[in-house]
Amino acid sequence: MQLADTREQMIEQQVRAWDVLDERVLAVLRQVPRELFTPDTQRYVAYADVEVPLAQGQHMLRPSVVGRLLQALLPAAAEQVLEIGAGSGFVSACLRVMASRVTSLELYPELAEAARRNLALLGMRDVAVVDADALAGGRGERYDVIAMTASLPLYDERFEHAQHRRPAVRDRGYATGDGRAAGAAHGRRLLRRAEPVRDGD
Repeated sequence: MQLADTREQMIEQQVRAWDVLDERVLAVLRQVPRELFTPDTQRYVAYADVEVPLAQGQHMLRPSVVGRLLQALLPAAAEQVLEIGAGSGFVSACLRVMASRVTSLELYPELAEAARRNLALLGMRDVAVVDADALAGGRGERYDVIAMTASLPLYDERFEHAQHRRPAVRDRGYATGDGRAAGAAHGRRLLRRAEPVRDGD
């Protein structure tokens, strides 16, 4: 089976089955070649709805979960996105197709380098993969959308607190202007906060 056919089968039978119906999101999943972001030894499952192992014990999110994440956020063409957890760079690329600029923070240098290399293969511009710990703090940057694609080894109330502040959803120096954030952790949970939030202390 050709890759294009396999990709279409993934979208129609796996992603749509998870109620990912937004045509803009489906178009992005058709456009970004997931196999280029998958390790060579795992490319045979690039379009299967499974978590693909990466270095440092990390995983690529299942395509269905990526679809749900993108649909929860729906970044506009002029918006800037902060992604926490670059992984292979696949979600970074999808977000960049939808938005104007993506900054992705990656804790593991090995993954950050691989993500930069994968994105360069596509000629993907306006995506900055930064070696950084999201919990270490930012410099007050503001983003329209925050996508959390990393998981936390332990519960950290700073991320919970970040979901309930207004006018900016702010955590350790990172902020969004309208409170739109969503996250996924290895396909087991999808967190969404797209509606307006109340003023906090």
